[in-house]
Amino acid sequence: MPEGDVVRRTAIRLDTALAGRPLLDADLRWPGLGTADLAGAPVLEVASRGKHILTRLGTGWTLRSHLRMEGAWFVQPTPAGAAAAVHPARRVPGQVRRRPVRAVLMGPEWTCLGLRLGMLDLVRTADEGTLIGHLGPDVLDPGFDAERAVANLAAGGQTIGEALMDQRRLAGIGTLWACETLFAERVHPWTRSAELPAAVLARLVARARRFITAGVEQAVQSSTGDRRPGRETYVHARSGRPCRRCGRTVRVAMIGPPSRERTMFYCPGCQGGLAPTDDGAPLAPLGARVRGATGRERSR
Repeated sequence: MPEGDVVRRTAIRLDTALAGRPLLDADLRWPGLGTADLAGAPVLEVASRGKHILTRLGTGWTLRSHLRMEGAWFVQPTPAGAAAAVHPARRVPGQVRRRPVRAVLMGPEWTCLGLRLGMLDLVRTADEGTLIGHLGPDVLDPGFDAERAVANLAAGGQTIGEALMDQRRLAGIGTLWACETLFAERVHPWTRSAELPAAVLARLVARARRFITAGVEQAVQSSTGDRRPGRETYVHARSGRPCRRCGRTVRVAMIGPPSRERTMFYCPGCQGGLAPTDDGAPLAPLGARVRGATGRERSR
């Protein structure tokens, strides 16, 4: 699932393409939204909140989209002529066309295609809270409340790895930045967040904010500062390889309760030992396929 920095970059791209201009047409290919008429509505702004994208219209409505695992927004020049606007998805590259188009927002200059979106809702702007009111402080918010974030992490009985990725406690952090943040601060992911001193939680929050803020400005996410392929991270997606800091083998295990498990990469040497579910057995050779919590396979 894209992290908050990727979602923020997407919102910036959409805002640049659409804001300040009326929609020439819109096609929402989503249950219950197929008859929505947004043509002529001026786009005030496109903003992000955690992992949610909010397209706010001058008519008092907001279109909320969420990318989930495989969603994306593709921006292309608006084709000339009304006839070309009927099926704009046919004018995108083949690798994009194969992903179902769930939303088309056509402006005078640019057309934005929402591909394989995980969520799409149209609500009154005044009612946005019904969709995003549950979120914790957004790590990319200029007015970010660090004290509230620390208090949220400390509350409840979650492990710190779970808590960092719980959008109700802190919005915008996913697997990548949770893994890299915990490694950088030498914190064992399976430590109960309530057991960690407030100073440690504050350092985790500050570190995550630095990582994710830098990610907004760069096309390639990197915690190491090196954006060359294979050198971007310390532990994320590096299971079976030597730790860049201590040389021990980076490992991977699932974290969280059944049905809500997430993948956690970590170094047992730098972060205080093996995961409770990790038996320490040799990992599969690099390039082997591993199965995540969703049951879907992916290459390491």
